[in-house]
Amino acid sequence: MKPVSTLAAALAERTLVLDGGLSNQLRAQGLDLSDELWSARLLVDGPEQIEAAHAAYVRAGAQVLITSSYQATYEGFARRGVPRDEVAGLLARSVGLARRAGETVAREVWVAASVGPYGAMLADGSEYRGRYGLSVGELERFHRPRIEALAAAGPDVLALETVPDTDEARAMLDAAAHCGVPVWLSYTMEGDHTRAGQPLADAFALAAHNDQVIAVGVNCCEPGDADRAVELAAAVTGKPVVVYPNSGERWDERARGFTGSNTFDPSRVRTWRAAGARLVGGCCQVGPAEIAALGELNAV
Repeated sequence: MKPVSTLAAALAERTLVLDGGLSNQLRAQGLDLSDELWSARLLVDGPEQIEAAHAAYVRAGAQVLITSSYQATYEGFARRGVPRDEVAGLLARSVGLARRAGETVAREVWVAASVGPYGAMLADGSEYRGRYGLSVGELERFHRPRIEALAAAGPDVLALETVPDTDEARAMLDAAAHCGVPVWLSYTMEGDHTRAGQPLADAFALAAHNDQVIAVGVNCCEPGDADRAVELAAAVTGKPVVVYPNSGERWDERARGFTGSNTFDPSRVRTWRAAGARLVGGCCQVGPAEIAALGELNAV
């Protein structure tokens, strides 16, 4: 049997490698994701493709797999006529698919259940703006059922990820408070502010004294912005840092595609690790090749 340890215990000993972008790997497998549900659609009509994408990252050396539930919500599936009880099953399926992919290797692979922001459900890019006009309480009520369903499926951690502002961070942390699963909190940001414009130091501080939070950091951001963010997260919280930026390419909403150059440099892992990063990987447009390179450098 594979050894089993908590993710928090593992982070106390070493830096672990996350996977990369799920959607770009699915596109590499020939799939069309031009859908409001994005990759979550495949939980219904292509779960084997999701498992294959996870497996590609396992082969590349990923030690933590992030589930396909980022854009999987009760509200989003309801628009497609999926009954509420079936949605709970789809959320559990996302955890099971990642778990099965991780069990194909002898080493330990942890599963992080993705909890994307409210804006991901809207599918209009508003997760990169935040400030939806909802109160913290309203956002908490949105997130709580999905968090409870994902937690019941038995992931190793909940990834509260691509969070654009502190109001949503508070709501997500409140919604997860009694779910019985540790969490990491990861903001999407630009420069030294959240996407909504709040100081990143203040955003990180929300997690500083929350024992349920085992790591705090950033994702879905420019690679160049990640370096300083890692230092800041470690200094403000004293916790392990999670960092997984995009490739540097930008999403063009009109063209429905990415533009610009890939500036993701796996050698940054040395700087991140020295600054306190204990979970390192990539987000949009970062694929298995980059994760393999990052893993090789992390092992040195």
